[in-house]
Amino acid sequence: MKILSAFVLLIGAAITTASAQTVLSPDEFERKISTTKEIQLLDVRTPEEYEEGHLANSKNLNYKDADFRQQVNKLDKNKPVYVYCLSGGRSGAAAKMLAESGFAEVYDMKGGYMKWTSAGKKTEGSSKSDANKGMSNTKFQQLVSSEKVVLIDFFAPWCAPCQKMLPTVKKLTSEYKGKVKIETIDYDQNKALAKELKIEEVPVFLVYKDGKLINRKSGLLTEADFRELLDSNL
Repeated sequence: MKILSAFVLLIGAAITTASAQTVLSPDEFERKISTTKEIQLLDVRTPEEYEEGHLANSKNLNYKDADFRQQVNKLDKNKPVYVYCLSGGRSGAAAKMLAESGFAEVYDMKGGYMKWTSAGKKTEGSSKSDANKGMSNTKFQQLVSSEKVVLIDFFAPWCAPCQKMLPTVKKLTSEYKGKVKIETIDYDQNKALAKELKIEEVPVFLVYKDGKLINRKSGLLTEADFRELLDSNL
């Protein structure tokens, strides 16, 4: 009976956590925060990311900081909390933590700041120098204008799937040398280019042939997935 009671409590806690945590599209997120009084809007990226641009009236609490849980517990648990990061990974984890900590309503923006800005929505604090950072579109077009197949890997240092796949990407770069040109591009260092290419999430893999985009994949790929992607376009 005790085991059954404990199981029921666990199931109940899981249901409560799930119901407290809601994922919203950028449009839905925007409507919510524009109609919510005394808003608790959290940007859970790093301070450096926050300074480059953020949503108005947002508070920066770095999810990677050791005292993140202690900081969010200072918020009012009876009021809705809205959370976002760059692409949704960190905010999803933060939203789950908030729900587990007893916050009644937690809203997580799907796709994060990348989706928000790609939709042309308003931000604050954007760096005017971003347009001059990283690779230009002209140089990128020169890079992909090759008779060989070109695979572009848009990654980020903070992106767990990106880091997981890097050893495979390096392995295939060596193995396919002479047949395929594989290039990695750091999203953080090339935000202007990413915006021009409509990169709204990472990782993203772009396959070019004779300067034309012929395939596009996103998310976690296995080595077999990579091989199929490359071999099918040789």
